[in-house]
Order: sequence, then structure tokens, then C-alpha cells
Amino acid sequence: MENIAPAPPRKRARCQPKQDAWSWKTENDDDATPSTLPFLPAREPGVQLSAADNHTPLDLFKLFFSEDAVETLCQNTNKQAAGNIARGATYRWVDVGVAEFYKYIGLLFYMGMIKLRDINDNWKNTIFSLPFPAELMARDRYRTISWNVHMSDPDEERVNDAQTGTSAHDGLFRLKPLMNTIQNACKAFYHPHRNIAVDQHMVACKGHTISNDFKLFVLADSSNGYTLDFSVYTGKNNFPTVQGLSYDSVMSLIDIKYLGSGYHVYMDDFYTSPKLFKDLLAFKFGACGTYRDSRRDCPRSDVNVLTKKSPGGTYRWIRDGPLVYVKWMDTQEVSVCSTIHAAYTGDTVKRRVKSRQGVWSSQSFPCPSPVVEYNKFMGGVEEFMGGFPGELIQYYTAQHKTMKWYRKLFIHFLDIAATNAYLLHKELMQNMHKDSMTQKAFREELTEQLCGVTQTQKAPVKEDSDLHIPVCGVELNTDGGKKARANRKTCAYCRKHRGKQAKTLWKCRACHVYLCLLPERNCFNAWHDEE
Repeated sequence: MENIAPAPPRKRARCQPKQDAWSWKTENDDDATPSTLPFLPAREPGVQLSAADNHTPLDLFKLFFSEDAVETLCQNTNKQAAGNIARGATYRWVDVGVAEFYKYIGLLFYMGMIKLRDINDNWKNTIFSLPFPAELMARDRYRTISWNVHMSDPDEERVNDAQTGTSAHDGLFRLKPLMNTIQNACKAFYHPHRNIAVDQHMVACKGHTISNDFKLFVLADSSNGYTLDFSVYTGKNNFPTVQGLSYDSVMSLIDIKYLGSGYHVYMDDFYTSPKLFKDLLAFKFGACGTYRDSRRDCPRSDVNVLTKKSPGGTYRWIRDGPLVYVKWMDTQEVSVCSTIHAAYTGDTVKRRVKSRQGVWSSQSFPCPSPVVEYNKFMGGVEEFMGGFPGELIQYYTAQHKTMKWYRKLFIHFLDIAATNAYLLHKELMQNMHKDSMTQKAFREELTEQLCGVTQTQKAPVKEDSDLHIPVCGVELNTDGGKKARANRKTCAYCRKHRGKQAKTLWKCRACHVYLCLLPERNCFNAWHDEE
């Protein structure tokens, strides 16, 4: 029998503290406040633009969607259309230019402001129609541009697609040219204040070749929701991880050269882990976030733990070196970990409670500092994400049904650019002690400027000659009883629909069409109802 050498002994994992050695401390125990990290941003926080200059909504939007970026979009879109026509597409195509493409973007924003059930409803010729889309761009032109919008070079795409299944394939290739432009602009024109947040946003994509939601990991300024950076997750093959997705997604967004140090990073329980927080601290970044009890190295002790019967406002905590773990009873148990805060510093929150007599009243409850700060500084990014009561990106999004996944993300990039432009406007106005526009007013003005119109432009007043009014179409120069039958013309509606050569003296003043106008047969109304 062949001798088999024994396997080398497996290295024992680093011992972690015994769970029963960790006892949850109570309100009667004091926790030391951690040393404050010096805040050393790479640039002065805030807008990186001169407040003295006048910045229109279009000027701010073009910081993210510059004419050079749009020119690249036009080149790739025209190339894609030419390729489709060569492969048998039958639609008519005229190359799109920069000015027209900005109008196309303006129309997308317009549809985000005025939402209809179907895109085609914008061009319906009914009493429910909207006149502006048809005045700006023909429906078929809008559709052909939408079909062909392309961020990358189609020829280079085919080379990349041929490498599918290999390490050389780039799943984000179709996004890269514009995505990189947007990311660089987000960093260039704004520097975050101390508190920043990591969160995620889902973009639903369903098509013939793909049916899943794209996940965007977003780094935002907690004070206002400004997008500082983002990464797109399309699957583990295109987002290689070493320490796990939750860890690496955060680390991919923390650019020390861009940010500086001393920042406080807030996140939810998808990302929070002891290893991540300790490694961030090594880079001089504090962290605070909700956590899951199942996370490796998190305390799971049952000694003195909260229960479902614990009164509201009750809290427990454990300190493990630089990390403090806090559990607090609200309407349900809340778990937060932090390297920034002490467990409790005297904060309270108000809650409405119902007495045994059924009377509601407002009461104050103790609340651990990590919980208070987490709720405060995750609010900005949650507003950006469209959470309650947020209405930044989601409320005015230009998204609508489409079969192309990369066009979904193209429109999401538009939303990021428009929202960031608005936030730049707000801070510029604040720096000059002036009132800023609302998000709605800003979007409206941006849409006007992209489309080359103004709200003050009124629809042209129709001249009397343009109104559909029946008038006598012949001179009545016949005497007596013959007057009613003289010089009459054939009714266009009767000839078309009844096969009759009925005569009438009435015509439409606007369209000069002769039509019957009788008590028993109103061809005038019937004819115009068809239009």
C-alpha cells in the first residue's frame, strides 16, 4: 500500500474573546469618549466654483455633461445607427448633433416632470395631448435616437463582446466613457464635508439579454446627498472581491488622495463589520453603522442582553478596543457599531406613547450617541436615494420603460448629473446668502434651457382665420327662392363617407373645406372630429 504522508496540521484561527466573557453593560456604566480624529480634507469642503460667477442650471449641468462628452455620445450614437441600418434596419436616420442631443436630454427631463402612462402619449393628437413634445421633436425622431443612444464605440464593443467568458471581458464597457466622465466631474466640482455615507441604489433592468437589477454603490455627502463617487455592480465576475463584497465596495469608494483624512463614514448593516471599521480607522477614517449580529467577530453574548420585553429607551453596550457595540430598544431593537462615539452622552429622543387609559402623549427617552448620529447623517444619502421623505433623484427621475439595460443606466447618469447640479446651485446660493430655487423649479429651468425655450413663451394666439368656424362659401346673388340652392359645392364628408354628392353652401373658414351643416346631418362636426 502506498504511504500517504499525513496532512500538515491546520493553523488554528485567531482566538476571539469568549462570548460569555462579554457582558453587555447598562445605563449605569460609563463609556470613555474615543479620541477625535483630526479632520484634514484635501481641499476646502464645499463647492469648488467661484460664487462671483453666474451659474445657470444649464451651466451647472454641463459640468457633468460637457459638450465634449455629448459630442462623443453623438459620434457613438451615429455609428450605432449606421451599423443597424447596414444590418437591415428600415427607419430613416439623420446624424444627431450636439445641439439636438441636448434637446433630446431636455425632452427626457420633460417626461420626468410630466409623467404619462405611455411615451407615445406625448405625441397623441387628442384633447389629452401635450403640444410641447411634438413642437420640439417628432415622435419618430425621438424613438430612433432612443434606439441608438450609445456611450461606447460600437466597433470596440464587438471586440469586447467577443471576449465574453474570459478575464479580458469588461461587463461595464458600454458604460465606461460616460461613467468615467460623470465620476470625475462629481469629484472635481465639490469636496465633501466631514460626514459622508455609503449606500446603494437599485436600477431595475429587464430586457432580452439581461433581467436583473444593477446595484450602484454610492458615496455621498451626508449633509445634502451630493454624489461624490459611485461604482456599478453587475455581478461578482465584474466586481472582483478579496474581503467580500460589503468590505470591498466601501474600500473602492474611499479615495484618500481625493478626500484627505479624518472623515466619518456612515453605512447600513450590509457593509458594517469589525474588520472594515478597524481598517478604516487605520487610514484615519472613523465609521458608524448598523450591524448584523451574525457578522464575524461581533458580540453574541446573552449576558445582560436586551429582550423583547425591555422598555423603550433601554440600551446595552460593549466596548471592544476602538469599537463600541450598542443595542437600543425603540419600537424594535436597533444595533449600531461605531469607532467615533461613546456609548451614551446624554442624548434623548421624543416618542409618542399610549397610556393604559388610551391617551397619547410625547415622552423623552435616552438614546445612545451612535444611534442619534447614525439617524442624522444617513439622512442625506437616503434623501438622494428617494427614501422618505426624499425627492431628489426618484421623484423627478427621467426613467421609463426600455429594453436596453445600458440605456437605463445612461438615464440614471442623467439623473445624477441633474441632481448634483441642483445641489451645487443650492450651496452657491447659500454661500451668497440668497434664496435657492426648489428642485422642481431648477429642473424646469434646466429643461427649458436644454430645449432652447422659456416658460414666458406663450402659445401663439390663433387668428380668427385659423379657427374652425362655418362660413358661407359662395356669394348669394340669386333672387327669390333660388337663393338657397345657388352656387353650392359638394360636401367633402358626404363624398368620402356616404358616397353622395350632397351640395352645401357652408365651408370651414380655417381649412376651406365645404361641409353640410343641417339639423339632421352635421358633417361639419363629423369632419373635424376625425382630425
